[in-house]
Amino acid sequence: MPTGVALRDAREQLFEAAERILLRTGPHGLTSRAVTTEAGCAKGVLHRHFADFDDFLAALVQDRIARLDAQAAALRAAAGTATVTGNLAAALTELFGPVAVAVVGLVTFRDDLRARLRQSTPHGLPLLSEATAMLAGYLAAERDQGRIAEGADPGTLAPTLVGAGHLLYADRTGPPPTTETVHAMVASVLTGATTE
Repeated sequence: MPTGVALRDAREQLFEAAERILLRTGPHGLTSRAVTTEAGCAKGVLHRHFADFDDFLAALVQDRIARLDAQAAALRAAAGTATVTGNLAAALTELFGPVAVAVVGLVTFRDDLRARLRQSTPHGLPLLSEATAMLAGYLAAERDQGRIAEGADPGTLAPTLVGAGHLLYADRTGPPPTTETVHAMVASVLTGATTE
């Protein structure tokens, strides 16, 4: 007798189930049984697609990292438009959505997962390191357009923005920061760096 339901795209449905669990209970509630139960499938489905649960979690994080590519392209395309502060505030707000904040918590929570992710993210915290590179690329593009001061260092500004942004969004239980709060933080970090 079959169990569970047929999965159209098993990997994506398992990822979505894991994200729902992360949002509801945090990293401590994320187990292979919880994921397959949430997805409505047999436990064996997860192990058919992934070598083990840590392999599944690494793929989940890498999927989130891959989603940054589209955001990075859109942010680079925004160079020279609107304001640098506004573009960065919008990028940080998108970056630190509830699922991404939960994924950062998961990476922090699980040492074995971080070790696996070292293959693709050799330095820093996976997801946040790639986000830092995204912001640094944008800041460099704005510097090339003259909207960031020639002496400003995107390699310093970007991690400062990501770190401050993460602190604003890190409390999963409270309300997210307001648009004004994020904008004010970005403006403060960029003090003296923009030519706007």
